[in-house]
Amino acid sequence: MKKEKLAEKVMEIIFFISAMMSVVAIATICLFIFKNGVPFMMRYGVHEFIFGTSWAPGNLPSTYGIFPMIMGSLVITLGALVIGVPLGILTAVFLVYFCSEKLYKVLSPSVNIMASIPSVIYGFFGLQLLVPLVRRLGGNGMSVLTASILLGIMIIPTIITLSEAALRSVPKVFYTGSIGLGATHERTILKVILPAAKSGIISAVILGVGRAIGETMAVILVAGNQPLLPRGLLKGVRTMTTNIVLEMAYATGEHREALIATSVVLFVMILVINFVFTIVKRRGRS
Repeated sequence: MKKEKLAEKVMEIIFFISAMMSVVAIATICLFIFKNGVPFMMRYGVHEFIFGTSWAPGNLPSTYGIFPMIMGSLVITLGALVIGVPLGILTAVFLVYFCSEKLYKVLSPSVNIMASIPSVIYGFFGLQLLVPLVRRLGGNGMSVLTASILLGIMIIPTIITLSEAALRSVPKVFYTGSIGLGATHERTILKVILPAAKSGIISAVILGVGRAIGETMAVILVAGNQPLLPRGLLKGVRTMTTNIVLEMAYATGEHREALIATSVVLFVMILVINFVFTIVKRRGRS
């Protein structure tokens, strides 16, 4: 018995350490970016930094306004959600309630493969296929529209997987009860199953937002990387993540601090988005 209790205690300690590692990692990241980014924002001016529209590190004097990058990130993320969320949820519904077993054995692994494809491969796909297609519509092929379509495709596997799990977690009595009361198969899914799985579906959307707003490599290849306010779907923009990646390699001094401060703003934005979605989930449950 003593050996069993000792083994249980050892495993409990191991599990605790494993759980705390994620907390320590997040705390370390927060400490680094806030320690290096917040002082610059205070010195330069929080309002001027967040709402400034000119990003020109090499000018005299240098200007560090990231509002165009903030808007670029939000616009592209919104476009990706408009494309990816409906397709992802509808595909999940098809896999759970309409797909045959043979077809499911093909589609389910395909979704998993999509989720495992590196983002740079998606970016190359967008550069070679989507950019020329969008260019035919007029304007620049490297644009908000191209980046939104590509990110919409990239978040689909995440939304499908989590939405499918949410739909399968709904008790079968919900379905059978609705059918027993005379509702059709489609009406039961739309009016009973989807509302019951709303919490899990919202979680899928949250992860999709995080994937879209934090994506870098694919966006670099198709968004145009112009530090300007979005002027239309067929115009180029630059996101906060691409701004950091493009310039961090050669940035020094104040320029480097401005890029780290950009990551602070991005981090806070993601926290706010997650907080808002969490409130929506809780209200849905209540």
